[in-house]
Amino acid sequence: MLDFKHIVGHEQIIQHLMEATRSGKVSHAYIFAGEDSAGKNLLANAFAIALQCEAGESRADSCGKCKSCIQAASDNHPDIIRITHEKASIGVDDVRIQINNDIQIKPYSSPYKIYIIDEAEKLTEQAQNALLKTIEEPPAYAVIILLANNLSALLPTILSRCVTLKLKAVDKEIIKEFLMSEYKVPDYQAELSAVFAQGNVGKAIKYASSEEFRELKNEVLHLLKYIDEMELYEVIDGLKRISEKKSQVNDYLDLMTLWYRDVLMYKVTNDLNLLTYKIEYLDISKQASLRSYEGIEKIIAAIEKAKIRLNANVNFDIAIELMLFTIKESGND
Repeated sequence: MLDFKHIVGHEQIIQHLMEATRSGKVSHAYIFAGEDSAGKNLLANAFAIALQCEAGESRADSCGKCKSCIQAASDNHPDIIRITHEKASIGVDDVRIQINNDIQIKPYSSPYKIYIIDEAEKLTEQAQNALLKTIEEPPAYAVIILLANNLSALLPTILSRCVTLKLKAVDKEIIKEFLMSEYKVPDYQAELSAVFAQGNVGKAIKYASSEEFRELKNEVLHLLKYIDEMELYEVIDGLKRISEKKSQVNDYLDLMTLWYRDVLMYKVTNDLNLLTYKIEYLDISKQASLRSYEGIEKIIAAIEKAKIRLNANVNFDIAIELMLFTIKESGND
């Protein structure tokens, strides 16, 4: 169901939108700001459907049963319009044709005419200026919703005329419970996915259900469990396997960081329940006993340095090689 009740987290935003729907005090322009997969589309869809619901003006959420809700659920509602674009950016013609020229036509069957612009950070400056004229003098029935990853890409004049709702990270325990109840994900896998997603529900779902992610995790764990016993050529072989996954290298490095944070956590607390990789606690406790605090901290710093080097386009093999050698050398600190 595309309603507020089925959205995980974002309680304050949902409360704000439900109150606007219930009271009829709806702004003509909103910005939902947050990273990919954080829930911007879900919130925008739920809001649009609730606003158009035919079940009564005092409702704060959609009923899911009326003609309007059924049309919206099948992505076939004439008064909920999603702006499309074929190029890398959203140009002035896209805005003029799909919004400015269309918005003067009254809603077909609903109280509002709602325009949803996904990836609003791709609006060119010309397109934003064209949109600004409509936002400044919209028809009473118009609602424009911009979904943006990056607020700095939007003009100050656009920002000042919109209600901006920033999506925050969802608590990992809430995400974990959601994955276990809705997707039947095992406890350990749900916790790892929730931690790794860093408060992003969409990413957590992807990690929990992705075979590719599971394979990546297993490969990382194999390398880290046995790196102290590996010969130099075996470490280089590990480097080659990472090189084959350049597109996933940030995930690879984040999984490594989680491992060594677990090693450090166990060394400090000796508490299994605080670990992310609980199933691997025997190997984690072993490494915690062998490594010094300084050695573990040096490894975590080396992984972060590798990420910085890669983002700065330093040679991939060199950046990863330096990191792996630091990990291996820190085994005897």
